[in-house]
Amino acid sequence: MAESPSNPPSPSRSSATPEGPPHSGLLEVDESVVNDIVTLLSEGQRGMVLNLVADLYPADVALLLRRLPDDEAQRLFRWLPPELGSNVVAEMEDAVRAALMEELAPETLTDLIDVLDTDDAADVLADLPEETALQVLPDLGDAEDLAELLEYGEETAGGIMAREYVAIPPDWTLQEAAEEVRRNAADVEEVYTAYVVDENGTLLGTLSLKQLVLSAGSVKVRDVMDPDFISVAPEVDQEEVGRVVQRYDLVSVPVVDESGRMMGRITVDDVVDVIRDEAEEDIQLMSGLTGQEGTVDTAVQVSRGRLPWLIVGLVGSGLSGTVIGVFEATLEQAVVLATFIPIVTAMGGNAAVQSAAIAVQGLGSGELWLSDAFKRIGKEMVVALLNGVVVAALLCGTVAALGMGNVTMLVATLGLTMLCVSLVATTNGALIPFLLTWLGVDPASAMGPFVTTLNDILGLAIYFLIATALYL
Repeated sequence: MAESPSNPPSPSRSSATPEGPPHSGLLEVDESVVNDIVTLLSEGQRGMVLNLVADLYPADVALLLRRLPDDEAQRLFRWLPPELGSNVVAEMEDAVRAALMEELAPETLTDLIDVLDTDDAADVLADLPEETALQVLPDLGDAEDLAELLEYGEETAGGIMAREYVAIPPDWTLQEAAEEVRRNAADVEEVYTAYVVDENGTLLGTLSLKQLVLSAGSVKVRDVMDPDFISVAPEVDQEEVGRVVQRYDLVSVPVVDESGRMMGRITVDDVVDVIRDEAEEDIQLMSGLTGQEGTVDTAVQVSRGRLPWLIVGLVGSGLSGTVIGVFEATLEQAVVLATFIPIVTAMGGNAAVQSAAIAVQGLGSGELWLSDAFKRIGKEMVVALLNGVVVAALLCGTVAALGMGNVTMLVATLGLTMLCVSLVATTNGALIPFLLTWLGVDPASAMGPFVTTLNDILGLAIYFLIATALYL
């Protein structure tokens, strides 16, 4: 963080800048590379292993460690040079990082963490056992900043922000501001914007590097800074930060407290990670998972995350069977009705998923608000009626052509059922995401097994109620 002459912000320790691999002949991590490194590790060929690793970016080394067997991954990680090891730590998945670092000595952990940006260092500390983190924290140069960051939730703006940034006072010239950027080049890994603050640390405006370079050095910062900046509070959810960065095409966003004092910044590379994580979580929720399952989780962890929704599905299927049992007399009158049970449930599920997907997407991107609920549901109902008419016509035409059972009764039953099921399922698919958002629950859950099973039960109930009214 830069120091202002009028009120110097607390300095932050520098973070290591990852050194890229050679400009040509890059080594790609594939199965053959992994097998070669496993062989070299088992033979203790440290020099050859490090020569191969030297051709990889830190992110590729992190991928390599994830693909190696546990023992070999531990060995390679211990062999890495300290600077590379720190950069690799910042690129690891949480579960892999925790497994590799849990047996390291506190002194080694301190050396690895101390050169990281504060946002990455806070993530690493959060993955360590609490006792180990408390032992390591006091020995870190950014201990005070890190302790503050760890107080915020991992999925909030405060939890992903970095304390390193360039701060300049408004009465400096651009020449002085440029010199301040140079002085902090080692401390602040990516400098996209300089932040203009007063003597109390209150954010007054931003100064882009473009403005800094193109304007005359004698011009005052206050004369060219942009006072119309966008900032976020530390308590804001990281998903909302991602929407802000995406909507306003930002490369970094300042984090300010309730008084407007500068606390840190979030850069676009962190936002990309946030968008990816949120997308992966939504995909899992839509599939009936917890949203937290990772590829490196143990079988027990995976089972624990999946089992509750499987039980929900089991209970729902039992209720669907109960619905069929209640209408046993109707089935006895027209056994052919059983033939179309899979069609009814499938159509209801598909219609619900289609409408829910659009609602979830709109709510997630901010294009739909809670106030849009009735408008959206109304539109989906019209769509459901149109689609229901077409589907009902196709199904009824097929039944009539095949001459199945009492054609008149069956066609009437199936036609009305398709219309009603399409309408109810589509309405549910559109309504439930809004309801979940209102309750503070991720709307992606609306596409999970609970809602799918609910539509199965409702679809079967509608089907047999109509059939009972017509056949009995």
